[in-house]
Amino acid sequence: MDIRTQKTFEALFALEDIRETLRQTLPNITNSEEEHSIKEGVNRVRKILDDIEKGTGIPEVRKIAGTIDIRSREETHINIQPIQAAGRLTPEARKALIAYGDGYSTCDACRKPFRLDKITSPPIAPFHEQLASFVNMDVARVVPGARRGFQAVASTLVNKGDSVVVSSLAHYTEFLAVEEAGGIVREVPLDEHKLVTADATAEKIEEIKQETGKLPVLVMIDHFDYQYANEHDVKGIAKVAHQYDIPFLYNGAYTVGVRPVDGKDIGADFVVGSGHKSMASPAPSGVLATTEEWAPRVFRTTQMTGDLTKRKFGVKEVEMLGCTLMGSTLIGMMASFPAVRERVNNWEDELKKSNYLINGLLAIDGSRVVSEYPRKHTLSKINTSGNFDIIAQEHKRRGFFLSDELSRKGIVGEFAGATRVWKLNTYGLSWEKVRYVVDTFHDIADKYKLQINKENNSNGNK
Repeated sequence: MDIRTQKTFEALFALEDIRETLRQTLPNITNSEEEHSIKEGVNRVRKILDDIEKGTGIPEVRKIAGTIDIRSREETHINIQPIQAAGRLTPEARKALIAYGDGYSTCDACRKPFRLDKITSPPIAPFHEQLASFVNMDVARVVPGARRGFQAVASTLVNKGDSVVVSSLAHYTEFLAVEEAGGIVREVPLDEHKLVTADATAEKIEEIKQETGKLPVLVMIDHFDYQYANEHDVKGIAKVAHQYDIPFLYNGAYTVGVRPVDGKDIGADFVVGSGHKSMASPAPSGVLATTEEWAPRVFRTTQMTGDLTKRKFGVKEVEMLGCTLMGSTLIGMMASFPAVRERVNNWEDELKKSNYLINGLLAIDGSRVVSEYPRKHTLSKINTSGNFDIIAQEHKRRGFFLSDELSRKGIVGEFAGATRVWKLNTYGLSWEKVRYVVDTFHDIADKYKLQINKENNSNGNK
Protein backbone atom coordinates (compact mmCIF):
# COMPACT_ATOMS: atom_id res chain seq x y z
CA MET A 1 0.00 0.00 0.00
CA ASP A 2 1.29 3.48 -0.88
CA ILE A 3 2.44 5.15 2.34
CA ARG A 4 0.20 8.19 1.69
CA THR A 5 -2.79 5.91 1.44
CA GLN A 6 -1.74 4.07 4.58
CA LYS A 7 -1.28 7.34 6.46
CA THR A 8 -4.61 8.69 5.22
CA PHE A 9 -6.37 5.72 6.79
CA GLU A 10 -4.36 6.22 9.97
CA ALA A 11 -5.37 9.89 10.07
CA LEU A 12 -9.02 8.97 9.69
CA PHE A 13 -8.71 6.38 12.43
CA ALA A 14 -6.93 8.86 14.71
CA LEU A 15 -9.70 11.39 14.18
CA GLU A 16 -12.20 8.70 15.10
CA ASP A 17 -10.32 8.18 18.36
CA ILE A 18 -10.68 11.90 19.10
CA ARG A 19 -14.33 11.64 18.19
CA GLU A 20 -14.79 8.78 20.62
CA THR A 21 -13.30 10.89 23.41
CA LEU A 22 -15.77 13.65 22.59
CA ARG A 23 -18.59 11.12 22.65
CA GLN A 24 -17.68 10.15 26.18
CA THR A 25 -17.69 13.69 27.58
CA LEU A 26 -20.57 15.50 29.21
CA PRO A 27 -22.39 17.84 26.81
CA ASN A 28 -19.97 20.70 26.03
CA ILE A 29 -17.85 19.84 29.10
CA THR A 30 -14.46 18.14 29.13
CA ASN A 31 -12.35 17.28 32.14
CA SER A 32 -8.56 17.49 32.26
CA GLU A 33 -8.06 13.85 31.33
CA GLU A 34 -10.30 14.22 28.29
CA GLU A 35 -8.55 17.42 27.25
CA HIS A 36 -5.21 15.64 27.47
CA SER A 37 -6.52 12.77 25.35
CA ILE A 38 -7.81 15.20 22.73
CA LYS A 39 -4.51 17.07 22.65
CA GLU A 40 -2.55 13.86 22.22
CA GLY A 41 -4.90 12.83 19.44
CA VAL A 42 -4.51 16.14 17.63
CA ASN A 43 -0.73 15.93 17.84
CA ARG A 44 -0.86 12.44 16.41
CA VAL A 45 -3.05 13.60 13.53
CA ARG A 46 -0.62 16.48 12.82
CA LYS A 47 2.26 14.04 12.63
CA ILE A 48 0.34 11.76 10.30
CA LEU A 49 -0.60 14.71 8.09
CA ASP A 50 3.07 15.64 7.86
CA ASP A 51 3.81 12.07 6.73
CA ILE A 52 1.09 12.32 4.06
CA GLU A 53 2.50 15.62 2.79
CA LYS A 54 6.08 14.31 2.67
CA GLY A 55 5.28 10.73 1.69
CA THR A 56 7.22 9.46 4.70
CA GLY A 57 6.64 7.25 7.71
CA ILE A 58 6.00 3.57 8.31
CA PRO A 59 2.69 1.71 8.66
CA GLU A 60 1.50 1.89 12.26
CA VAL A 61 -2.01 0.45 11.92
CA ARG A 62 -2.35 -2.71 9.86
CA LYS A 63 -5.62 -4.11 11.18
CA ILE A 64 -8.99 -2.83 12.35
CA ALA A 65 -10.05 -4.38 15.66
CA GLY A 66 -6.97 -6.58 15.47
CA THR A 67 -8.26 -8.90 12.74
CA ILE A 68 -9.75 -6.91 9.84
CA ASP A 69 -7.49 -5.80 7.01
CA ILE A 70 -7.66 -2.23 5.76
CA ARG A 71 -9.38 -2.26 2.37
CA SER A 72 -7.41 0.04 0.08
CA ARG A 73 -8.24 -1.54 -3.26
CA GLU A 74 -9.86 1.58 -4.70
CA GLU A 75 -7.06 3.86 -3.49
CA THR A 76 -4.10 1.78 -4.62
CA HIS A 77 -5.36 -0.07 -7.70
CA ILE A 78 -7.49 0.21 -10.81
CA ASN A 79 -10.37 -2.11 -10.02
CA ILE A 80 -12.05 -3.77 -13.02
CA GLN A 81 -14.10 -6.18 -10.87
CA PRO A 82 -17.36 -6.75 -12.79
CA ILE A 83 -19.86 -6.16 -9.97
CA GLN A 84 -18.05 -3.49 -7.98
CA ALA A 85 -17.45 -0.76 -10.55
CA ALA A 86 -20.70 1.21 -10.26
CA GLY A 87 -20.96 0.60 -6.52
CA ARG A 88 -17.89 2.66 -5.62
CA LEU A 89 -18.97 5.22 -3.07
CA THR A 90 -18.79 8.91 -3.77
CA PRO A 91 -16.85 11.08 -1.29
CA GLU A 92 -20.23 12.28 0.01
CA ALA A 93 -21.33 8.72 0.72
CA ARG A 94 -18.11 7.97 2.55
CA LYS A 95 -18.68 11.06 4.69
CA ALA A 96 -22.20 9.82 5.37
CA LEU A 97 -20.78 6.54 6.69
CA ILE A 98 -18.69 8.50 9.16
CA ALA A 99 -21.53 10.71 10.37
CA TYR A 100 -24.39 8.19 10.35
CA GLY A 101 -22.68 4.91 11.20
CA ASP A 102 -24.73 4.31 14.36
CA GLY A 103 -27.40 1.68 13.85
CA TYR A 104 -30.58 3.73 14.16
CA SER A 105 -29.10 7.11 13.26
CA THR A 106 -31.84 7.76 10.70
CA CYS A 107 -34.48 7.39 13.40
CA ASP A 108 -33.45 10.36 15.56
CA ALA A 109 -36.34 12.46 14.29
CA CYS A 110 -38.83 9.71 13.58
CA ARG A 111 -42.33 10.81 14.52
CA LYS A 112 -45.78 9.49 13.81
CA PRO A 113 -46.64 7.67 11.62
CA PHE A 114 -43.32 5.95 12.51
CA ARG A 115 -42.37 4.83 9.02
CA LEU A 116 -39.08 5.21 7.19
CA ASP A 117 -40.46 6.87 4.08
CA LYS A 118 -42.20 9.51 6.21
CA ILE A 119 -39.08 10.81 7.99
CA THR A 120 -38.30 14.37 6.94
CA SER A 121 -35.09 15.01 8.93
CA PRO A 122 -32.83 13.77 7.44
CA PRO A 123 -34.80 14.24 4.19
CA ILE A 124 -35.74 10.61 3.64
CA ALA A 125 -39.33 11.30 2.54
CA PRO A 126 -38.27 13.65 -0.29
CA PHE A 127 -35.61 11.11 -1.31
CA HIS A 128 -38.30 8.49 -1.91
CA GLU A 129 -40.13 10.92 -4.17
CA GLN A 130 -36.90 11.70 -6.03
CA LEU A 131 -36.21 8.00 -6.55
CA ALA A 132 -39.64 7.47 -8.10
CA SER A 133 -39.10 10.44 -10.41
CA PHE A 134 -35.59 9.24 -11.28
CA VAL A 135 -36.96 6.09 -12.93
CA ASN A 136 -40.23 7.77 -14.00
CA MET A 137 -42.54 5.73 -11.79
CA ASP A 138 -45.16 6.85 -9.26
CA VAL A 139 -44.05 5.39 -5.93
CA ALA A 140 -40.71 4.08 -4.69
CA ARG A 141 -39.26 2.39 -1.63
CA VAL A 142 -35.68 1.68 -0.66
CA VAL A 143 -34.96 -2.00 -0.09
CA PRO A 144 -31.97 -4.08 1.10
CA GLY A 145 -30.76 -4.88 -2.41
CA ALA A 146 -32.49 -5.69 -5.69
CA ARG A 147 -33.22 -9.19 -4.43
CA ARG A 148 -35.55 -7.80 -1.79
CA GLY A 149 -37.39 -5.93 -4.52
CA PHE A 150 -37.92 -9.21 -6.38
CA GLN A 151 -39.00 -10.79 -3.13
CA ALA A 152 -41.56 -8.08 -2.37
CA VAL A 153 -43.18 -8.34 -5.79
CA ALA A 154 -43.17 -12.15 -5.84
CA SER A 155 -44.63 -12.29 -2.35
CA THR A 156 -47.42 -9.96 -3.48
CA LEU A 157 -48.34 -11.61 -6.78
CA VAL A 158 -47.26 -15.25 -6.66
CA ASN A 159 -49.21 -18.05 -5.01
CA LYS A 160 -48.37 -21.74 -4.74
CA GLY A 161 -48.02 -23.31 -8.18
CA ASP A 162 -48.16 -20.04 -10.11
CA SER A 163 -45.83 -19.66 -13.09
CA VAL A 164 -43.40 -16.75 -13.39
CA VAL A 165 -41.61 -16.07 -16.66
CA VAL A 166 -37.92 -15.25 -16.37
CA SER A 167 -34.94 -15.10 -18.69
CA SER A 168 -32.68 -18.09 -19.29
CA LEU A 169 -30.00 -15.72 -17.96
CA ALA A 170 -31.98 -14.69 -14.88
CA HIS A 171 -30.10 -14.03 -11.67
CA TYR A 172 -30.39 -16.68 -8.97
CA THR A 173 -32.15 -14.22 -6.64
CA GLU A 174 -35.08 -14.08 -9.06
CA PHE A 175 -35.38 -17.85 -8.74
CA LEU A 176 -35.25 -17.68 -4.97
CA ALA A 177 -37.88 -14.95 -4.79
CA VAL A 178 -40.28 -17.05 -6.85
CA GLU A 179 -39.48 -20.24 -4.93
CA GLU A 180 -40.05 -18.57 -1.57
CA ALA A 181 -43.49 -17.47 -2.73
CA GLY A 182 -44.34 -21.02 -3.85
CA GLY A 183 -44.19 -20.29 -7.55
CA ILE A 184 -42.47 -22.00 -10.48
CA VAL A 185 -39.98 -20.27 -12.77
CA ARG A 186 -40.36 -20.81 -16.48
CA GLU A 187 -37.40 -19.67 -18.57
CA VAL A 188 -37.55 -17.94 -21.94
CA PRO A 189 -34.97 -19.53 -24.28
CA LEU A 190 -32.23 -17.41 -25.82
CA ASP A 191 -31.83 -16.80 -29.51
CA GLU A 192 -28.59 -17.43 -31.39
CA HIS A 193 -27.21 -14.12 -30.10
CA LYS A 194 -27.89 -15.02 -26.45
CA LEU A 195 -30.79 -12.58 -26.31
CA VAL A 196 -34.30 -12.81 -24.92
CA THR A 197 -36.82 -11.54 -27.46
CA ALA A 198 -40.44 -10.46 -27.30
CA ASP A 199 -41.47 -13.24 -29.69
CA ALA A 200 -39.79 -15.91 -27.59
CA THR A 201 -41.50 -14.52 -24.50
CA ALA A 202 -44.89 -14.68 -26.19
CA GLU A 203 -44.23 -18.29 -27.22
CA LYS A 204 -43.29 -19.16 -23.65
CA ILE A 205 -46.47 -17.61 -22.30
CA GLU A 206 -48.55 -19.60 -24.79
CA GLU A 207 -46.67 -22.76 -23.87
CA ILE A 208 -47.42 -22.22 -20.17
CA LYS A 209 -51.06 -21.48 -20.93
CA GLN A 210 -51.45 -24.71 -22.88
CA GLU A 211 -49.64 -26.82 -20.29
CA THR A 212 -51.26 -25.43 -17.14
CA GLY A 213 -54.49 -23.87 -18.34
CA LYS A 214 -53.41 -20.63 -16.65
CA LEU A 215 -51.37 -17.62 -17.59
CA PRO A 216 -48.19 -16.72 -15.72
CA VAL A 217 -48.75 -14.18 -12.95
CA LEU A 218 -45.55 -12.21 -13.61
CA VAL A 219 -42.93 -11.63 -16.28
CA MET A 220 -39.55 -10.66 -14.81
CA ILE A 221 -36.72 -9.84 -17.23
CA ASP A 222 -33.29 -8.23 -16.84
CA HIS A 223 -32.52 -5.27 -19.10
CA PHE A 224 -28.85 -6.33 -19.10
CA ASP A 225 -28.14 -9.80 -17.75
CA TYR A 226 -25.36 -10.50 -15.29
CA GLN A 227 -23.68 -13.24 -17.33
CA TYR A 228 -22.98 -11.44 -20.60
CA ALA A 229 -24.42 -7.96 -19.99
CA ASN A 230 -26.32 -8.31 -23.26
CA GLU A 231 -29.20 -5.91 -23.81
CA HIS A 232 -32.60 -7.59 -23.98
CA ASP A 233 -35.76 -6.18 -25.56
CA VAL A 234 -37.45 -5.20 -22.30
CA LYS A 235 -39.75 -2.72 -23.99
CA GLY A 236 -41.00 -5.32 -26.47
CA ILE A 237 -41.28 -7.93 -23.72
CA ALA A 238 -43.29 -5.55 -21.53
CA LYS A 239 -45.67 -4.99 -24.43
CA VAL A 240 -46.15 -8.73 -24.86
CA ALA A 241 -46.77 -9.19 -21.13
CA HIS A 242 -49.44 -6.51 -21.14
CA GLN A 243 -51.15 -8.05 -24.15
CA TYR A 244 -51.81 -11.00 -21.84
CA ASP A 245 -52.62 -8.70 -18.88
CA ILE A 246 -49.53 -9.94 -17.05
CA PRO A 247 -47.55 -7.42 -14.97
CA PHE A 248 -43.95 -6.84 -16.00
CA LEU A 249 -40.99 -6.45 -13.61
CA TYR A 250 -38.00 -4.62 -15.09
CA ASN A 251 -34.76 -5.81 -13.52
CA GLY A 252 -32.52 -2.76 -13.64
CA ALA A 253 -29.77 -4.04 -11.35
CA TYR A 254 -27.21 -3.12 -14.02
CA THR A 255 -28.95 0.01 -15.34
CA VAL A 256 -30.64 2.06 -12.60
CA GLY A 257 -27.92 4.45 -11.50
CA VAL A 258 -25.58 4.05 -14.47
CA ARG A 259 -27.75 4.95 -17.47
CA PRO A 260 -31.14 6.64 -17.96
CA VAL A 261 -34.12 4.45 -17.09
CA ASP A 262 -37.71 5.46 -17.89
CA GLY A 263 -40.00 2.86 -16.37
CA LYS A 264 -43.19 4.11 -17.96
CA ASP A 265 -41.65 4.38 -21.40
CA ILE A 266 -40.43 0.80 -21.04
CA GLY A 267 -43.90 -0.27 -19.90
CA ALA A 268 -42.76 -1.57 -16.53
CA ASP A 269 -45.19 -2.20 -13.70
CA PHE A 270 -42.24 -2.61 -11.33
CA VAL A 271 -38.69 -1.25 -11.58
CA VAL A 272 -36.01 -2.81 -9.40
CA GLY A 273 -32.53 -1.36 -8.99
CA SER A 274 -29.43 -2.21 -6.97
CA GLY A 275 -27.89 0.51 -4.83
CA HIS A 276 -24.65 -1.29 -4.05
CA LYS A 277 -24.21 -2.54 -7.60
CA SER A 278 -25.15 0.52 -9.65
CA MET A 279 -25.96 3.52 -7.44
CA ALA A 280 -22.67 4.18 -5.60
CA SER A 281 -24.30 3.05 -2.37
CA PRO A 282 -23.31 0.95 0.64
CA ALA A 283 -24.55 -2.62 0.72
CA PRO A 284 -27.18 -3.86 1.02
CA SER A 285 -29.29 -1.25 -0.73
CA GLY A 286 -31.66 -0.99 -3.66
CA VAL A 287 -34.90 0.48 -4.93
CA LEU A 288 -38.33 -0.85 -5.81
CA ALA A 289 -40.56 1.51 -7.78
CA THR A 290 -44.05 0.93 -9.13
CA THR A 291 -47.14 2.59 -10.54
CA GLU A 292 -50.18 4.00 -8.78
CA GLU A 293 -52.05 0.89 -9.92
CA TRP A 294 -49.77 -1.57 -8.14
CA ALA A 295 -48.58 0.49 -5.18
CA PRO A 296 -51.59 -0.36 -2.95
CA ARG A 297 -50.81 -4.05 -3.36
CA VAL A 298 -47.04 -4.27 -3.17
CA PHE A 299 -46.91 -1.61 -0.44
CA ARG A 300 -49.99 -2.83 1.41
CA THR A 301 -50.19 -2.08 5.10
CA THR A 302 -50.79 -4.68 7.79
CA GLN A 303 -54.35 -5.46 8.83
CA MET A 304 -53.48 -7.87 11.62
CA THR A 305 -54.58 -7.39 15.25
CA GLY A 306 -53.11 -9.08 18.31
CA ASP A 307 -55.54 -11.53 19.87
CA LEU A 308 -54.60 -10.64 23.46
CA THR A 309 -53.33 -7.08 23.32
CA LYS A 310 -55.49 -5.98 20.36
CA ARG A 311 -52.44 -4.14 19.09
CA LYS A 312 -52.49 -2.82 15.51
CA PHE A 313 -49.59 -1.64 13.38
CA GLY A 314 -51.67 -0.53 10.41
CA VAL A 315 -49.18 1.96 9.01
CA LYS A 316 -46.44 -0.65 8.56
CA GLU A 317 -46.02 -2.09 5.07
CA VAL A 318 -46.06 -5.88 5.04
CA GLU A 319 -43.64 -6.57 2.19
CA MET A 320 -41.21 -4.02 3.62
CA LEU A 321 -41.42 -5.62 7.09
CA GLY A 322 -42.07 -2.14 8.41
CA CYS A 323 -38.86 -0.23 7.73
CA THR A 324 -36.03 -1.30 5.44
CA LEU A 325 -32.76 0.62 5.17
CA MET A 326 -31.56 2.39 8.28
CA GLY A 327 -28.45 4.21 9.42
CA SER A 328 -25.49 4.81 7.17
CA THR A 329 -26.68 2.46 4.42
CA LEU A 330 -29.61 4.70 3.57
CA ILE A 331 -27.85 8.00 4.19
CA GLY A 332 -24.92 6.86 2.05
CA MET A 333 -27.35 6.08 -0.75
CA MET A 334 -28.93 9.52 -0.35
CA ALA A 335 -25.55 11.26 -0.25
CA SER A 336 -24.48 9.66 -3.54
CA PHE A 337 -27.78 10.33 -5.28
CA PRO A 338 -27.03 13.83 -6.67
CA ALA A 339 -23.89 12.47 -8.36
CA VAL A 340 -25.71 9.34 -9.53
CA ARG A 341 -28.56 11.38 -10.97
CA GLU A 342 -26.02 13.40 -12.94
CA ARG A 343 -23.74 10.58 -14.07
CA VAL A 344 -26.44 8.68 -15.96
CA ASN A 345 -26.22 11.46 -18.54
CA ASN A 346 -22.65 10.38 -19.32
CA TRP A 347 -23.62 6.86 -20.39
CA GLU A 348 -22.52 7.28 -24.01
CA ASP A 349 -19.03 8.25 -22.90
CA GLU A 350 -18.92 5.23 -20.58
CA LEU A 351 -19.80 3.03 -23.56
CA LYS A 352 -17.00 4.57 -25.63
CA LYS A 353 -14.52 3.70 -22.88
CA SER A 354 -15.90 0.18 -22.65
CA ASN A 355 -15.51 -0.39 -26.38
CA TYR A 356 -12.06 1.17 -26.39
CA LEU A 357 -10.89 -1.35 -23.81
CA ILE A 358 -12.59 -4.28 -25.53
CA ASN A 359 -11.08 -3.28 -28.86
CA GLY A 360 -7.71 -3.17 -27.15
CA LEU A 361 -8.19 -6.72 -25.92
CA LEU A 362 -9.38 -7.83 -29.35
CA ALA A 363 -6.18 -6.45 -30.82
CA ILE A 364 -4.36 -9.29 -29.06
CA ASP A 365 -4.59 -12.20 -31.45
CA GLY A 366 -6.80 -14.96 -30.02
CA SER A 367 -9.14 -12.76 -27.97
CA ARG A 368 -12.90 -13.01 -28.46
CA VAL A 369 -15.87 -11.17 -27.00
CA VAL A 370 -18.52 -13.50 -25.62
CA SER A 371 -20.94 -10.61 -25.04
CA GLU A 372 -22.64 -8.53 -27.73
CA TYR A 373 -20.25 -6.49 -29.83
CA PRO A 374 -19.88 -3.55 -30.14
CA ARG A 375 -20.56 -3.32 -26.42
CA LYS A 376 -23.76 -1.76 -25.15
CA HIS A 377 -22.67 -1.94 -21.53
CA THR A 378 -19.50 -1.42 -19.51
CA LEU A 379 -19.67 -4.98 -18.14
CA SER A 380 -18.26 -7.47 -20.63
CA LYS A 381 -17.40 -11.14 -20.88
CA ILE A 382 -14.33 -12.06 -22.87
CA ASN A 383 -12.60 -15.25 -23.97
CA THR A 384 -8.79 -15.33 -23.89
CA SER A 385 -8.39 -19.08 -24.29
CA GLY A 386 -6.64 -18.36 -27.60
CA ASN A 387 -3.83 -16.32 -26.07
CA PHE A 388 -3.41 -15.86 -22.30
CA ASP A 389 -4.71 -19.35 -21.55
CA ILE A 390 -2.14 -20.86 -23.91
CA ILE A 391 0.58 -19.11 -21.91
CA ALA A 392 -1.03 -20.36 -18.68
CA GLN A 393 -0.68 -24.00 -19.78
CA GLU A 394 3.10 -23.75 -19.63
CA HIS A 395 3.56 -21.14 -16.92
CA LYS A 396 4.61 -22.27 -13.45
CA ARG A 397 1.87 -20.07 -11.96
CA ARG A 398 -0.69 -21.46 -14.41
CA GLY A 399 -3.64 -19.11 -14.79
CA PHE A 400 -2.49 -16.94 -11.92
CA PHE A 401 0.31 -15.56 -14.05
CA LEU A 402 -2.11 -13.03 -15.57
CA SER A 403 -3.30 -11.90 -12.14
CA ASP A 404 0.33 -11.51 -11.10
CA GLU A 405 1.19 -9.43 -14.14
CA LEU A 406 -1.84 -7.18 -13.74
CA SER A 407 -1.33 -6.77 -10.01
CA ARG A 408 2.27 -5.67 -10.54
CA LYS A 409 0.91 -2.83 -12.66
CA GLY A 410 -1.77 -1.95 -10.10
CA ILE A 411 -4.76 -3.57 -11.82
CA VAL A 412 -7.07 -5.87 -9.86
CA GLY A 413 -10.57 -7.29 -10.13
CA GLU A 414 -10.22 -9.89 -12.86
CA PHE A 415 -11.13 -13.39 -11.70
CA ALA A 416 -7.90 -14.60 -10.14
CA GLY A 417 -6.56 -17.57 -12.05
CA ALA A 418 -9.00 -17.18 -14.95
CA THR A 419 -7.44 -17.06 -18.40
CA ARG A 420 -10.20 -18.65 -20.47
CA VAL A 421 -13.51 -16.84 -20.02
CA TRP A 422 -13.84 -13.97 -17.54
CA LYS A 423 -15.60 -10.65 -16.97
CA LEU A 424 -14.55 -7.08 -16.38
CA ASN A 425 -16.20 -3.68 -15.98
CA THR A 426 -14.86 -0.27 -17.00
CA TYR A 427 -17.63 1.83 -15.44
CA GLY A 428 -16.43 5.02 -13.77
CA LEU A 429 -12.81 4.70 -14.91
CA SER A 430 -11.23 7.81 -16.39
CA TRP A 431 -9.98 7.75 -19.96
CA GLU A 432 -6.46 7.86 -18.53
CA LYS A 433 -7.08 4.69 -16.54
CA VAL A 434 -8.80 2.90 -19.42
CA ARG A 435 -5.84 3.62 -21.70
CA TYR A 436 -3.48 2.47 -18.96
CA VAL A 437 -5.36 -0.85 -18.68
CA VAL A 438 -5.21 -1.40 -22.44
CA ASP A 439 -1.51 -0.54 -22.54
CA THR A 440 -0.89 -2.96 -19.67
CA PHE A 441 -2.62 -5.85 -21.45
CA HIS A 442 -0.57 -5.06 -24.55
CA ASP A 443 2.63 -4.97 -22.51
CA ILE A 444 1.80 -8.40 -21.07
CA ALA A 445 1.07 -9.69 -24.57
CA ASP A 446 4.42 -8.33 -25.78
CA LYS A 447 6.24 -9.93 -22.87
CA TYR A 448 4.88 -13.34 -23.78
CA LYS A 449 5.29 -12.76 -27.53
CA LEU A 450 1.59 -12.70 -28.39
CA GLN A 451 0.64 -11.05 -31.68
CA ILE A 452 -1.00 -7.60 -31.41
CA ASN A 453 -2.87 -6.21 -34.40
CA LYS A 454 -3.67 -2.60 -33.51
CA GLU A 455 -4.89 -1.77 -37.01
CA ASN A 456 -7.62 -4.41 -37.06
CA ASN A 457 -8.69 -5.09 -33.50
CA SER A 458 -12.35 -6.02 -34.01
CA ASN A 459 -11.84 -9.46 -35.57
CA GLY A 460 -12.89 -12.61 -33.83
CA ASN A 461 -15.52 -11.13 -31.55
CA LYS A 462 -17.90 -14.02 -32.09
